[in-house]
Amino acid sequence: MRIATWNVNSVKQRMPRLLPWLEQRQPDVVCLQETKLADEAFAELLGSELADRGYAVAAHGEATWNGVAIISRVGLDDVVAGLDGAPGFPQPEARAVAATCGAVRVVSVYVPNGRVPGSEHYQYKLAWLASLRQVVATGPQATIVCGDMNIAPTDQDVFDPEAYVGHTHVTGPERAALSELLALGLRDVVRDRWPDERVFTYWDYRAGMFHQDLGMRIDLVLASSIVADRVKAAWVDRQARKGSGPSDHAPVIVDLDEAPDGDIGPVVPPPSAPRVRRGSVKLPQSP
Repeated sequence: MRIATWNVNSVKQRMPRLLPWLEQRQPDVVCLQETKLADEAFAELLGSELADRGYAVAAHGEATWNGVAIISRVGLDDVVAGLDGAPGFPQPEARAVAATCGAVRVVSVYVPNGRVPGSEHYQYKLAWLASLRQVVATGPQATIVCGDMNIAPTDQDVFDPEAYVGHTHVTGPERAALSELLALGLRDVVRDRWPDERVFTYWDYRAGMFHQDLGMRIDLVLASSIVADRVKAAWVDRQARKGSGPSDHAPVIVDLDEAPDGDIGPVVPPPSAPRVRRGSVKLPQSP
């Protein structure tokens, strides 16, 4: 079974890339984030296209912002939209949807950004992550949590730790919240398979960050041991970030039981940009 996760940053904008990608990569389950469409609009835009390709859809969206979905051709049962007990900002947001696909409980998540350390949105992020942990803790053994976590697990997961000082995604409380989620028995399958490799999933649109490979790894696949032990390949589809009209995130692909493309490496194709000296590049939003 091939499972993928992709923050498409507007499924409407990404539709010309999403459909050919489905044909090329042939995933069995895809977790989507930042769909930015209400459920009715999602169904109208993509329902027949996905059905023609054999996919059932569980969408949990809202107009303009947020939005998550799971598409599956190996079953889509016991769908639950949202997280029980999760906080809102101030109203509940469309940030999680879960379903059972091929005997695995799949959770697609779009974790709040946090905006500024210490801000109200940052506290909301931490509280939301606590709710996610509670939901996963009561779930079945065969579970996989996929999505845009908006957290780089370690300094290894950003191009330069110095560039992120004072920013979200790398702070101690965020990483502690992620560690508490992992403590339930989940494993970061990409890092499991590639412990020492330079692997990013997100590159800012601005300042040529993608072409210089100045990114961060914030799109994660976290699997319980019973699922992680089945992983035969885990990789970032960097090809989907190239060309015209891409998302600023690349898909992450995980193959269970068999790997149709082989164990082809952590990032496909690998970047050719040389590594930069620490402290030499600032984030585009930095003063």
